[in-house]
Amino acid sequence: MNAKNAAPGSLLREVARLYTRAQRVVADCCRTTSTQCHLLTELARSGPLPLSELGTRLSLEKSWVSRAVEGMAARGWVSKEPNPSDARSWLVTLTADGERTTRELNKTLDTHAEDLLGALDERERAAVESSLLLLLKALQADTAANCCLPPTAKKESTSCP
Repeated sequence: MNAKNAAPGSLLREVARLYTRAQRVVADCCRTTSTQCHLLTELARSGPLPLSELGTRLSLEKSWVSRAVEGMAARGWVSKEPNPSDARSWLVTLTADGERTTRELNKTLDTHAEDLLGALDERERAAVESSLLLLLKALQADTAANCCLPPTAKKESTSCP
């Protein structure tokens, strides 16, 4: 892709594609799959969630979420308990080991992002950080970016790794 002549939409999609790929590689180095990474970070942000809401928030099929949660439970990262609000569903909660793993994962992903930004000079980095804040504001107001979140979470939403 010739970034210099790219339309803004194409450029944003290319940046998102490459950054997502890089973050998946970094997350894989932390012993997690991309799906587990998303689930861990969502649980860390929101606290315990019913299995179905976890899938809805991340736009993942119930079977994908269920398999990933089973794998994380086997590793001791989450517990799965009957939901006191709905006897037909499970409540997924991070364990102490899951919280530790999520902190380590977030630190690794944040370090990767800082390394990327560190390749820029001070003026370029300030421009990118300013642009990212503007983009975050626009995404927080975008209905497509918030379509699967309950009303209270829409106001608190932050982006995924």
